[in-house]
Amino acid sequence: MAIKLHDSLTREARELLPSQPDGVFRFYNCGPTVYAAAHIGNFRTFVVNDLLRRLLELEFGKAKVHHVRNLTDVDDKTIRRSREEGRPLAEVTRQWTDKFHADCAALNCLPPHDEPRAADPRFIREQVNMIEVLMEKGNAYRAADGSVYFKVASYTGYGALSRVKERELQVGATLKSAAADADEKEDVSDFALWKAHKPEDGDVKWPGPRGTAEGRPGWHIECSAMSKALLGPTIDLHTGGVDLLFPHHENEIAQSECCNGTTFSRHWYHSEHLLVDGKKMSKSLGNLYTLDDLKAKGFTPAALRYALLAGHPRKQLNFTLDSVHAAEKALATLRAYRAGLALRAGELTTNTASLDLALVIYTLKDDLNCPGALGVLFTEINRLKPTEINPLHAAELLVALDQIAFALGLDLTAPVVAKTEIPSEITALAEKRWAAKQAKDFAGADALRKELTAAGWSMLDRKDGYEVKKVASSG
Repeated sequence: MAIKLHDSLTREARELLPSQPDGVFRFYNCGPTVYAAAHIGNFRTFVVNDLLRRLLELEFGKAKVHHVRNLTDVDDKTIRRSREEGRPLAEVTRQWTDKFHADCAALNCLPPHDEPRAADPRFIREQVNMIEVLMEKGNAYRAADGSVYFKVASYTGYGALSRVKERELQVGATLKSAAADADEKEDVSDFALWKAHKPEDGDVKWPGPRGTAEGRPGWHIECSAMSKALLGPTIDLHTGGVDLLFPHHENEIAQSECCNGTTFSRHWYHSEHLLVDGKKMSKSLGNLYTLDDLKAKGFTPAALRYALLAGHPRKQLNFTLDSVHAAEKALATLRAYRAGLALRAGELTTNTASLDLALVIYTLKDDLNCPGALGVLFTEINRLKPTEINPLHAAELLVALDQIAFALGLDLTAPVVAKTEIPSEITALAEKRWAAKQAKDFAGADALRKELTAAGWSMLDRKDGYEVKKVASSG
């Protein structure tokens, strides 16, 4: 079964195929703006893209997939952070780029084959070149202050991806936010390709397109220029979160197709928003989590990855701490099952994948149906007990399970840690102590902690609860 993926442009599932004679599948996804730690909503998109990358490699071979993901290291947010901290822009963005890479590695995301930076002099030149072509063709114009804007009216296909005419309320809100620049624009819907230098930009500036002022590129042009430089004028797939569909991806299409005179991307895919406890993430609600936040609560990156894959990527996923607890248990089950298969298989090896678990991969290939694939997987492992399988078949199943683990990006070889059962009387003591602490009866809480310690248990308080552990014996 070929990989079929929903296309945001045509609104139908279409087969993914390389379009160039070399047979290489060209794949671009929008990366982070590196001014702060990425949150778990960002990582839902990156984990979904990683799943897609892995399926493409299984389908076409590792050497036949070219994956590019950009880094936005120059824009209003990065410049503002640099100014607030009194540090050079490059130093700030390098810090958060390193943090992003560390989080991606912890979540077992494959690194892209190319990761261009918007502020790299090579790609500044690519962006300037593209703007100059658009100006020569009449698709862009110079404003009085030396900035350059794309003339949306010059591209008749504008709005096809986002159905902009069907989204007048959302578009209206976006256009109002652009009203501050309206005096410089011929039309309020036009968007910036090049921003003339302003005092608040400090020393962040480059020579602009011919006949314009020094400044910096606009946000949208970077992806078009870097994609073209590394993958060519037409790519096979462009992905990102649904929040980028308009205006970012709509603008990418307009400027790319006007400049290059050909289709920009043959396929578009967008993953949906992540909710937390049924609400949109925000600092004010206290529900905006980074990977470090969840690690501090005792969760593993592998459990977060599993939790982020548990829902269909094209549907909103409601993230809760309970969902990460469930992910931990599911991973423990899968790891124990794999360990049982490996023990049963002994020294036998084979390159033949079992058909028993092939349906899991088929389900993933059907529009990245993660919940369906996980459902099939657990149905199969409940049906096929390792102790009841002959060693040769166990070896075949092991190969199939490892292929599924690769596709999902899950490490099932990690040791299985046995969970210590907590006696009911210890649980009751812990609950009583927690209630005493919440009631600010600190003397009572201390007394109950001593009882727990005497019984051989420790209690670690957390912001939203507590954890009880067996104290290791010193004998």
